[in-house]
Amino acid sequence: MFTATPTTRQQSTAPRIEDRGAQDVIETRLWLDEHDWLYRLLRSTDNVSPTFRFPDLISASVSLVFSHEGAPARIFKFLGTELVLRSPETPRRRESMWRYQYELLLDLQRSPANRHPNPKFQLDQLTTACVALCRAEDDSGASILRQARRNMAERSHRGRDAPPG
Repeated sequence: MFTATPTTRQQSTAPRIEDRGAQDVIETRLWLDEHDWLYRLLRSTDNVSPTFRFPDLISASVSLVFSHEGAPARIFKFLGTELVLRSPETPRRRESMWRYQYELLLDLQRSPANRHPNPKFQLDQLTTACVALCRAEDDSGASILRQARRNMAERSHRGRDAPPG
């Protein structure tokens, strides 16, 4: 993982993905508008104790959307009515999310709603849809920060937040 202020020691002390066994975080991309909004939330004075990073914020967005009934329909509605109207050349930023939320999106990506004759949406589009839906519901991001806390507690309960040995 990268931090906002890299140090020369960071590269030598950060565990390599190959050394960690099963990956806890999965790389994704986020469209620029949603990335910029999450970045403002990341830098917000409300994001303290602990300060959540992008994997936490993206994963919280996914969790929040999937906590509502009809989440797949809401996501595909956003994709088919709003995201599809954006330029396919829209820049994206590379970020990460926690494995559990990635698996939710992977199941959605493999679902019949994303197969012929329907258009095929990619992981970055599904991820972006979740962030955009959360932003539309709560532009302050407070609900994402609350969900990030719940997600962290759940991961800790399962023993997944323990630092690598």
